Amino acid sequence: MVWLIIILLGFIYQIATILFLEFRNPPKAMAWMFILFLVPFIGFILYYFVAQDYKKRRKLRRQGTRIFQEIKPVLWKQSTIVTSPEEMTNPDFTSQGRLFELLTHVSESPITGCNETVILSQVEKAYAAMIAAMEAAKDHIHMEFYIFRSDVIGTRFQEVMIRKAREGVKVRMICDGLGSYNLKHYFIKQLEEAGIEIHLFLPPWIAILDRRVNYRNHRKILVVDGTVGFVGGLNVGDEYLGLASKLGYWRDTHLQMNGDAVYFLQNTFLADWQLASGEKVYDPKLYPEHQCVRNERAQVLTSGPDQHWDAIQELIFGAIAAAKQRIWITSPYFIPDPSIRTALKVAAVSGVEVIIIIPYHSDSWLVHLASLSYVEELLQVGVKFYQYTQGFIHAKVMIVDDLMATVGTANMDMRSFFYNFEMIAILFDAVPIEKLVWDFQNDLTECRPITSREFSRRRRLQKGAEMLARLLSPLL
Repeated sequence: MVWLIIILLGFIYQIATILFLEFRNPPKAMAWMFILFLVPFIGFILYYFVAQDYKKRRKLRRQGTRIFQEIKPVLWKQSTIVTSPEEMTNPDFTSQGRLFELLTHVSESPITGCNETVILSQVEKAYAAMIAAMEAAKDHIHMEFYIFRSDVIGTRFQEVMIRKAREGVKVRMICDGLGSYNLKHYFIKQLEEAGIEIHLFLPPWIAILDRRVNYRNHRKILVVDGTVGFVGGLNVGDEYLGLASKLGYWRDTHLQMNGDAVYFLQNTFLADWQLASGEKVYDPKLYPEHQCVRNERAQVLTSGPDQHWDAIQELIFGAIAAAKQRIWITSPYFIPDPSIRTALKVAAVSGVEVIIIIPYHSDSWLVHLASLSYVEELLQVGVKFYQYTQGFIHAKVMIVDDLMATVGTANMDMRSFFYNFEMIAILFDAVPIEKLVWDFQNDLTECRPITSREFSRRRRLQKGAEMLARLLSPLL
């Protein structure tokens, strides 16, 4: 009897601890409560190592700010900073004062006015553009990927990096410790022997011991000579070329940037470099002056444990609230938090066309089930869902009216919003937005619609699996 009382008190203590620590995040608290009821005590051990807030969050924020403040005078001197809606090339922004204020206050990275962007919606062309940029490098190559594989395309990247390093180009590389855990030791050794500096961001065992395994660096950045940069959905691996994946054809969207916005890609890489390596790199030469080729407005927005704000989630919410005609979203993982879900409902009921493309074939059955669990309630208010059937769609794109569009690393899910280190580029000009619109419409031709009538007829077993996945969705 005494042992039963001790066990019960221990269980109550675990429940109280989770409720006390997660009271600001009810969906996450419910998910961990569910796990705790499934596997008492074991669930609490998992919570201790996986779910704790980032241990050095305040320290990280201070570090990021110091790096930015030291280089800020250089960046502001060399960049065209947009300070009012009237300076936007899109006249629609003159009536979007609130959205403009959000964009300029949610991040330390400003809207810049001297940019040229290229939408890369075919994987082969995106890799070719990145390799060509590295081949032309004269001073440095800075590379950061969630997944980097030692396969055919990974070896192609490696060959270019080694050759450029031997020519005297400084090459720095960051890979996420969990996402790139399969990267072969000999592959890393070959890079290091060529003089390339490579660091794993939170390797799994260190992350577990330090209780930071839940925080992954999901960013994909390539900066060459501080003048050309790339960001988007692509990692480096053969599966992205459809060569080593059961999913077949891989549809993704990447972005090449030239101009002022590259400074802020660079700044993000160097902040991450300090976190991964412990080395603080401060050199104005990494931010060279450049000629203004086009006057596209663009902004680089980051979020993660090293930021003061959940900037990407807040920007998406604000953009949805500002929409008047359309909200088009493509995301491989659709697990919106309550505020984004409500914003989408309100937009659809208000007459805004809301279309969301998700995969038909997914690389994660649990995430796929969780995504489907949100479909029915949104279908009921007029949101339109389409499933991409021509392989796997991994693009992360949002288009709001003709006002703005986003391309980046963040999925439309709670993991990207609140836990991962993420990055998006916000585009405001007609040319890139029209290209993204064309891509979206083309993707729709490869999709099957999800209808309310058909979806409501799915089996009870399917609905039950979706319900369980939804309970866990804040953790996926």
